[in-house]
Amino acid sequence: MKLTSEKAIMLLKDCKGMAKNDEWIKHSICIGNAAGVIAKALKLDEEKAKTLGYIHDIGKRFNWNSNEGVIPHAINGYNYLKSLGYDEEYSGICIKHSFLNNDINCLANDRDFTDSSDKHYLFIKEYIKKEYTIYDKIINLCDLMCTVKLQTLEKRIIDLLLRHGVYKNTHYHLVEAFKLKETFDNLLGYNLYNLFPQIKDNL
Repeated sequence: MKLTSEKAIMLLKDCKGMAKNDEWIKHSICIGNAAGVIAKALKLDEEKAKTLGYIHDIGKRFNWNSNEGVIPHAINGYNYLKSLGYDEEYSGICIKHSFLNNDINCLANDRDFTDSSDKHYLFIKEYIKKEYTIYDKIINLCDLMCTVKLQTLEKRIIDLLLRHGVYKNTHYHLVEAFKLKETFDNLLGYNLYNLFPQIKDNL
């Protein structure tokens, strides 16, 4: 079953008050809106990009807090959207959005890796080996540019470092993050930041 951006926003509204705070909802809306702008500039499906951005963190509706890490909300979001009958591309973004380069180690933190034999860890590790679509990559990038407002990748990375600290794969993740932005700069033929005049106001 297909999911629309309108329905995705309704799902987000239904989540208010379910987690420790609602900042993740504002973050999701920011990502969806930014993803739509990039998709439109690339002559892709703006509606699909917005929808994927809006629901990428939907797993945080299940009593999520920032100390739980990525794997629980990825699995919860995936299972939740599957249970509602939505197609794999929608449930799959809940898992793919955090991991760059098809690699479970290419992540902004390492709080999830206490037990590499955990069934959820192993499921995600295999799942993200699937090819990422251009839409998956747009959400990857927008997730790295948004808190509750759109920022440069550079500023957002500093935010992640301050909150999560530095660990053994930090350099690897940073390199892949900036490679991802460069990919979209090249596809557009100009600096992606030019699409977002508000970035200057968020410096």
